Amino acid sequence: MDITIIGAGAMGSLFGSLLAQSGQNVLLMDIWEDHVNAINSQGLGVESDGKTDRINIPASSNIQKSRKSDLVIIFVKSTQTEKAAVQALKCLNDNGLVLTLQNGMGNADKIAQKVHPDKVIAGTTSHGATILGPGLIRHAGIGPTLIGMWSGKNNTGLANIKNVFCNAGIDTTIEDNIHLIIWKKLIINVGINAITALTGIKNGKIIDSPPTGELVRAAVKEACDVALAHGIKLPDDSAEQVFAIAKATGPNRSSMGQDVDHKRPTEIDAINGAIVSLAREKKIPVPVNQTLTALVQTLQENYK
Repeated sequence: MDITIIGAGAMGSLFGSLLAQSGQNVLLMDIWEDHVNAINSQGLGVESDGKTDRINIPASSNIQKSRKSDLVIIFVKSTQTEKAAVQALKCLNDNGLVLTLQNGMGNADKIAQKVHPDKVIAGTTSHGATILGPGLIRHAGIGPTLIGMWSGKNNTGLANIKNVFCNAGIDTTIEDNIHLIIWKKLIINVGINAITALTGIKNGKIIDSPPTGELVRAAVKEACDVALAHGIKLPDDSAEQVFAIAKATGPNRSSMGQDVDHKRPTEIDAINGAIVSLAREKKIPVPVNQTLTALVQTLQENYK
């Protein structure tokens, strides 16, 4: 399968390495030229269990050098989704599909404005990865990947993608109600990302302090209320699921935490900020998420 990955950061590089090692024809696309040059000159370094493997994958920072693909996977930050969707359209062959495994809410809808909605796949993954430097990542965690057609219409290509992913060691399941799955992942991010980004703590620390735990519960409760107002019923134990994920990924810094550490723009608008926007549509007060959103926005606007 010809696969183009737009956004070869930690997660894009990880998926690219796994798919390439399984025999797929993968091209990594990214605007970070030092990273692209390092991959092309010495291979992509993937650290796992104390050892580093080098995988030969072509990479490019020039969209003009892209090729027609059966599958385009978008792994850019949510702020770059619209631009990536335009690039994806240029990369697709006639029967090609676009998959987003990005964090936050609204990415699939943005892609479906540029690419035919019946060609858009959305999903979540519990794999974890961290950028260590140009051309080098760490595989920080393994977990299930869930995918489904965003329009709800069947597409025979979806089963093929699942098989390709599974053969690459990416445990993948097809979900009929992918909208619910996206909401469940959003709730996890709502409970962990902003709090860890603002406090500098690692994921596992949110369960060590009662005040922090109460803050997580409040943010998650607001998000679940907003979801219900939009017709999505989330599990009653959603906060406990957040704590379980935080414990399982205890030594890790959330993606938003890493963005703040490196003074990069965050995805706050697509996570807690999405809850604020969706709450406004239904006239629901969400003071905790509104405060977390404003604090992260203030922090990133004042990076030195």
